[in-house]
Amino acid sequence: MLRLIRSELYRLAHKKSLYVYFGALAVAYLLVIYVRSGGFTAQSITDDAITFFNFLPALAGGFLFAALYTDDLNSKNLITLVGFGMSKAKIVTTKLVLMAVLSALVFALVPLFHCAAYSLLGWPATASDWLVVYAVSLKAFLTTLAFAAVAGIAVYGLQRTTFAMVLYILLSFGVISSLLMVALKSFAPSLADYLMSGISSRITAAVIGGGALTVPAVEYVIYVLLAAGLSIVVFYKKEMEFRL
Repeated sequence: MLRLIRSELYRLAHKKSLYVYFGALAVAYLLVIYVRSGGFTAQSITDDAITFFNFLPALAGGFLFAALYTDDLNSKNLITLVGFGMSKAKIVTTKLVLMAVLSALVFALVPLFHCAAYSLLGWPATASDWLVVYAVSLKAFLTTLAFAAVAGIAVYGLQRTTFAMVLYILLSFGVISSLLMVALKSFAPSLADYLMSGISSRITAAVIGGGALTVPAVEYVIYVLLAAGLSIVVFYKKEMEFRL
């Protein structure tokens, strides 16, 4: 498992498209906030984080998901790993751990980049601003990891690149959550709080306001573990077929 983690980290560290993609995102974001800088107020640094960080699970997380999960389908690496004796449970666990580590790194750096850009434009962040910006980035990280775990079910169960990416994008843009919320309103509105959007929002609110964090944190862990467990189950049941 550690060998696979090291090899995956080495592969990603030498993946030129990763640097090009995130560099392009950084430049695009700088251009956006520069164009908007004439209308900045004291609240812009947090308001913009709340607005723009909502796109991070799709834009940043989507690339990481593709690099870690769907690249293996395109290169037929999964069948190689299984053929060399690595258990399917270890493969699923390793991919999720890598997604957690890389996503944590990205979403830890994003607030630094965000606040540095605003500071250069004459709007330095206060202590309360830092708290809100990092809390919003935490929510983006939580949803990214959870949606990767759910979309991983399609990776291991269907073993089709397109289906897995479409599922992840629909989750990250909130399409599936919105549909579920509409459906739940008619017969069980209270269950909407237990969707990932509700769980991550309650965690973020607890971080900002100092409220109870234990319950939503436990719910989140259960959510991710159930998704990972289901991925393992369907992976063991699925024959190793890699049609593109």
